[in-house]
Amino acid sequence: MTGASGLGTALLWAVVVLPSGVGAALCLTGRRADRPAPVVAVLTAALVLVGAVAVAVLRPRTTVPFLPRAPFGLGVDALSAVVLPTVATVTVLVLLFAAVDIRERPARFFGLMLLFVAAVAITATATTLPALLFAWEIMGATSYALIGFSWRESDRVGAGTTAFLTTRTADLGLYLAAGAALAGGSGLALADLPGTSSPARDVVAAGVLVAALGKAAQLPFSFWLSRAMEGPSPVSALLHSAAMVAMGGYLLLRTAPLLESTGWAAPTAAWVGALTALLLGAVAVAQRDLKQLLGASTSAQLGFVVLGAGVGSVSGGVAHLVAHAATKALLFLAAGAWLSALGTKQLSALHGAARRWPVVGGTATVAALSLAGVVPLSLWATKDDVLAAAMGSSLALYLVGLAAAALSAAYAGKVLWLIWRPLPADAEAGYDTEEEGTRRIALLEKVPLVVLAVGAAVLGLLVWPPAGEALRRALGEAAAARPTVPELLSSAVLSVLVVLAVRRWRLPGPRWAASWLGLGTATQVLVVVPVLRLAEALARLDDRVIDRAVDGSARMSLRAADVVAEADDVGFDGAAEGVAAGTRRLGALARRTQTGQLHQYYVQATVVLAAALALLLAVR
Repeated sequence: MTGASGLGTALLWAVVVLPSGVGAALCLTGRRADRPAPVVAVLTAALVLVGAVAVAVLRPRTTVPFLPRAPFGLGVDALSAVVLPTVATVTVLVLLFAAVDIRERPARFFGLMLLFVAAVAITATATTLPALLFAWEIMGATSYALIGFSWRESDRVGAGTTAFLTTRTADLGLYLAAGAALAGGSGLALADLPGTSSPARDVVAAGVLVAALGKAAQLPFSFWLSRAMEGPSPVSALLHSAAMVAMGGYLLLRTAPLLESTGWAAPTAAWVGALTALLLGAVAVAQRDLKQLLGASTSAQLGFVVLGAGVGSVSGGVAHLVAHAATKALLFLAAGAWLSALGTKQLSALHGAARRWPVVGGTATVAALSLAGVVPLSLWATKDDVLAAAMGSSLALYLVGLAAAALSAAYAGKVLWLIWRPLPADAEAGYDTEEEGTRRIALLEKVPLVVLAVGAAVLGLLVWPPAGEALRRALGEAAAARPTVPELLSSAVLSVLVVLAVRRWRLPGPRWAASWLGLGTATQVLVVVPVLRLAEALARLDDRVIDRAVDGSARMSLRAADVVAEADDVGFDGAAEGVAAGTRRLGALARRTQTGQLHQYYVQATVVLAAALALLLAVR
């Protein structure tokens, strides 16, 4: 048992150290590693996947000293045993796709991706707030670098800045939570947070809630996800399916007991999740850019995860998170493949794209139908599991969630029917509007789509017996409301009817939702502009006050040095030169007696002896 525990701990550290070490090496090596970088990254991710599966079985836990009263703890339990292999699997498939898709600075790209994955792995296995904060920071920094990967294009760098500053503002909640946890006497272990004394417990819950909602792109933080779509397609496929956005929802699932213990945090999370699912669903319906549609739908689908955490359906929430990871990663990769091939991601130019590349189109169809909640695909089952728990909590909450599910079917149907429309005669006119298309999709880009399509089809089994019951027992979840047969049937019928209605009638795009509910303006006014102005003010303070103080101190030091140098020249150097001059004179006098004539030496000896005799007589 001890041997297995030791092996599990070693593998757990390997899962986080291996990608971080290889990623850092690739980034530091630079262009010299461009050629081997894709292969090295895929092999590293494959090893991480093997380790993730192993630790999911062995369930190790480890704690090492980090800061005073702040240990660095990692561990795998029932929840992380589901999420960690999911992240690792999606990573392998996305990097495999990126090996063909990414041509610019591959060493830097794959290095950053591996560093990001290492941070996500720590986030998924963190058992203490210091470990979580450590990973949370690295995850945010690497996501900024990946979104703004094409740093010569100011718009992409600006997109990364918006995403980073928005999530960073929300991240301050974790620091507030850590301080309140220490003040409340609970310590910094995540499992101990519900035991924090009141009112510090409310502060802890508020901090965790804000930080998680920011990462999960929930209202009012959702707009950063729109700007994040400026990153390369593989970045979107990983960050916004199984990784960073998912980690926000995951944190709420992890801390569901804390939310429930306050009496207000859990209902707040539930309503924020439900309203995000509804309103961002409307935003997705209004989009004309495929990646923007998928970005809005990511916020909406994570809303169901947050809703699950709020109503105590942790098993339903994590199942939805995992199924959504496969579904959305597939759709983002398909969008990336079409962008590379056709030079556009505008929906109006993607007519017939599925017919042109049937493998990509077929797998994207599976994902779109799963996103729509069509039976028996994954998101139909997981979404209904969360909605059943919502029904047990509040009828109003359930109805909002059901309306959001209908919107999911609407925007998924919109994509589905557009890509299967007959190819128009003037199709070429809409191509190459964003980049020069290659007009081909490589086999290596198609393989990950097929694997992800299987996940999008079958991962709903996580909520059905026996897997669902086993997962609930492992999570220690109390008996929760399960969707009834009428609820399942009505949900399935609703999804199909909405998808068919979108096919029959043109789907209206609500203008009020097209600009992401005005969240872009609000984000700029309330977050980005104030932070940048504060940074400029601090820079001016640094230049005008701190730098001047440093310059003044330097000038004073130079003046003091001049005074000391002058004192040294006049005093110490003068004294030393005087001693030297006297010594030289004595030496000259001594040399005068050394004439080489014997009779003079006799005279000198007589004088010395006479002086010695006189001294002796005087002493007596």
